Amino acid sequence: MSGATVRGSATAARVVEASKVYGSGDTAVRALDEVTVGFPAGRFTAIMGPSGSGKSTLMHCAAGLDTLSSGAAYIGDTELGALGDRRLTLLRRERVGFVFQSFNLVPTLTVAENITLPLDLAGRRPDAEWVNTLVAVVGLGDRLSHRPSELSGGQQQRVAVARALAGRPEVVFADEPTGNLDSRSGGEVLELLGRAVRAMGRTVVMVTHDPVAAAHADEVVFLADGRLVDRLEDPTAATVLDRLKGFDGRRTGTGQDTAVRGSASS
Repeated sequence: MSGATVRGSATAARVVEASKVYGSGDTAVRALDEVTVGFPAGRFTAIMGPSGSGKSTLMHCAAGLDTLSSGAAYIGDTELGALGDRRLTLLRRERVGFVFQSFNLVPTLTVAENITLPLDLAGRRPDAEWVNTLVAVVGLGDRLSHRPSELSGGQQQRVAVARALAGRPEVVFADEPTGNLDSRSGGEVLELLGRAVRAMGRTVVMVTHDPVAAAHADEVVFLADGRLVDRLEDPTAATVLDRLKGFDGRRTGTGQDTAVRGSASS
């Protein structure tokens, strides 16, 4: 399925009236407060907000890595809360890819083995043509027999991107994927994620605090105090930074916030 086919026509992942509360009583912290937002298939969406705004919690709940206190999360048309542990594990393995700030590569495996690891764990035979395409895209054809310790940080994250895409997932969730990289390596990883969307028809949802990173996305959604407070199409680093300066959490709970959340569900 091409990006042109799915762009704007389907939702790869979404949450509906999603709330997440940690703790109880006087120590309870509401990390998400009735957030409704969809992540369109074939699009690159960035999630931004101040520290403690709930952006990582939103991603983790949307990806099935954490459970909601109330509301619902979906991958495609599948509600995650309706799945038992085993079926949820299988869904994450077969339909979702992950890229983390800390790379999360297995140090004893080669680059080639790390890329195909999720498929091996699932008992699925790798599609050699697809894996070869990914290796070419990430530019690691001469590093396949190397182990992570023999790679730079940028190279390790490129391996992680290839691994996330190896099983042709419906959506890739990336949590601060450039956080441990210098600007050049970070730019290369962001270009890869963008290419996965625009040339391969994948869907990427990325949490970031960096306006330059967010500028690689098709759209940015902004959280503050656990609520969705704004959206920005066709972002640039300047427009993202300007939008970040324009809210500090005091807009949360206003009529504007309600309107934004309503538009997110449409």
